[in-house]
Amino acid sequence: MIFLATLQPGGIESWIPIALDTISWTLLLAGSAFAVIGGIGILRLPEFFSRMHGAGITDTMGAGLIMLGLVFQSDSVLVAFKVLAILFFLMVTSPSSCHALAHSALANGLKPELDVRTPRRDESSADAMETDA
Repeated sequence: MIFLATLQPGGIESWIPIALDTISWTLLLAGSAFAVIGGIGILRLPEFFSRMHGAGITDTMGAGLIMLGLVFQSDSVLVAFKVLAILFFLMVTSPSSCHALAHSALANGLKPELDVRTPRRDESSADAMETDA
């Protein structure tokens, strides 16, 4: 495929913008998907700590992929550098803020809910029948 591109009048240089756009849009769509999944997780998860965990993970990953996609879209090195700087600060501050929020919630007495399940009535009777036999 590359050899065919070099034989054509545009050469390999004609494929570089297409490759950059493909990489960029893949990253942008993946980041958007992570952000939407994170939003759904905030609505569906049952308690504060699990909501915060879902939001923090998808916020960092979603925004990170979107920023990387924007780096590939930028025409200027200065713009790309600025977006990478924003990405660096986002990668540092987002997990730190989630940790500080969780620490504050624990310090103020909010306890995580543990998923301790009690057996259903039909399961406990079936277990009792097996032990009797």
